[in-house]
Amino acid sequence: MPACPQPPADQGDSHLLSHLHEIIAQRSLTALFQPIIRMRSGEILGYEGLIRGPSNSPLHSPLNLFKVARAHQLTVQVEHLCRHIVMAQFAKSGLPGNLFLNVSPGALVQPEAIQGETLRYLEQLGINPQRIIIELTENEPTYDYELLRNAAMHYREMGFQIAIDDLGEGFSSLRLWSELQPEYVKVDMHFIQGINNDPMKLQFVRSIQEIAEKSGSIVIAEGIETQAELLTIRDLGIACGQGYHIARPMAAPKTQVADDISKILRRDKVPLASPKQAPGKKSATVFKLLRETQYVSPTVSNDEVYQLFVNDPLLQALPVVSNGIPVGLINRYSMVERFARLYGRELYGKKSCTFFMDPNPLLTDQHTSLQDLSHILVEAESHHLSNGFIITDQEQYIGMGTGHDLLREITQMQIDAARYANPLTQLPGNVPINEHIEYLLQSGVEFCICYCDLDHFKPFNDVYGYRKGDDMIQLTGRALSEHCDPEHDFIGHIGGDDFLIMFQSEDWERRCHAMLETFSSTSQAFYYIEDKERGGYYSEDRQGNKVLHPLVSLSLGAVKIEPAQYTSPHQIASAATKAKTQAKKTPGNSLFIERRIPATFSWAM
Repeated sequence: MPACPQPPADQGDSHLLSHLHEIIAQRSLTALFQPIIRMRSGEILGYEGLIRGPSNSPLHSPLNLFKVARAHQLTVQVEHLCRHIVMAQFAKSGLPGNLFLNVSPGALVQPEAIQGETLRYLEQLGINPQRIIIELTENEPTYDYELLRNAAMHYREMGFQIAIDDLGEGFSSLRLWSELQPEYVKVDMHFIQGINNDPMKLQFVRSIQEIAEKSGSIVIAEGIETQAELLTIRDLGIACGQGYHIARPMAAPKTQVADDISKILRRDKVPLASPKQAPGKKSATVFKLLRETQYVSPTVSNDEVYQLFVNDPLLQALPVVSNGIPVGLINRYSMVERFARLYGRELYGKKSCTFFMDPNPLLTDQHTSLQDLSHILVEAESHHLSNGFIITDQEQYIGMGTGHDLLREITQMQIDAARYANPLTQLPGNVPINEHIEYLLQSGVEFCICYCDLDHFKPFNDVYGYRKGDDMIQLTGRALSEHCDPEHDFIGHIGGDDFLIMFQSEDWERRCHAMLETFSSTSQAFYYIEDKERGGYYSEDRQGNKVLHPLVSLSLGAVKIEPAQYTSPHQIASAATKAKTQAKKTPGNSLFIERRIPATFSWAM
């Protein structure tokens, strides 16, 4: 069958050119707008104006549209039309915020552009030029930086701001940044997509953010398509973002972001566990005990195993492994004892080593925590502690561990835990408290610090004894912990009857009142009936006089910490102490919230 004749190449090109002329003549382009939001608040900063050709047209895509325009030297004319359509639709829609207007560097230096044609059109539309950000989009490399610099200065004098698009994509984008010193820098979507799983992309964007902070530019992350990318960008401190996960380009976009996006962004919290995990947590695993020990297969004879023990006096146990799967363990002393018996070696020397092996050794996966392994050993038969245990990875043999190494690690963990936790309540002590405050400061998040202190506790200790006093402190720790969010709120025990809570929960004030109610009701069980009836207890002062002291109460002093408001844990602890002092001035269980802006706060940005 003969092939169908194909139209000449210039025939298709001619058709596209004719179609382009028709689009220009009929102004048959559509403007779309994609929101650009502030990452901290979810507020819409403005919209990027995008363009589309007629539907069901080969020139519907802006890439195809400008490709044909460049091929026929119509780029400036098409850009001119696109800008007019975008600006007119922006004005007609009454959208809030700024308009990011795409302009190629070549079009920026055209005579009609420099002569203020865009400015005059904005005046006709009633749009303030200060709401327009000229977004330089590179279609081809730019080399005349001096001309561009002068053009950018001219536009700024007319009230416009400048943005650079797709930073990191082209060869000249960094040079453009240096030359033009734009108000906004948009990071190419290649570096945003998958940033939560790519350390190289993360470092690139972090570096861009550091440069931006020094140069005075505002960074916009383009192409955010997942919640993980959104949160990573926010936590990096990037000021603004746009992408399909936030909102898709639309002819009539919404003037507020979706509630779920806004809620995620405003929930400005960091994980409760800081990157430096405190000792004592279930972080150490069996892998830490791994020793790469030689092993034998079931086909090896007892004579060969015995010789291995003779040649290596430090070898205490020998695993038996078949096709990578551990099947048993041979204990040194058990085998030597068997061979020492009359005719033991003659009877068993040539037999398989499986004859003397323990077919049920203790097996543990490398990811098992040391605490869990210690519990397993305690419940297992006693010989497993001396024999050691076989360590596996997905049931495959990888090495051995000894009971001695396990005991050493567990002991060290207990010593470290004692340094980090209060022995009475087992709550984190001063070291992790300060580390967590530092962590929150470095993360730049909002939180509330609450100093918790018992009132009239010393006379209670004197009257009821230190054992009752310890019980009262433990009760306080439980009452406070009960109303903390375990995922976001950190509670620590400074010492004595003093506690600190770092709330990230948005309902922290309600939680504080619940703590007071719980303490008030549960602490009643500590007093004699007559003391409860009179509302206090007698104790002698230094002069020997009997003094009636009120029942123990709980005072909470809370301070809301805004990002950049304080610079050190010491300043925050001082503010919390002052709030606690104010709370203690109110009789009974009380909450004082410091609502004044401290003198250390600076409004400078």
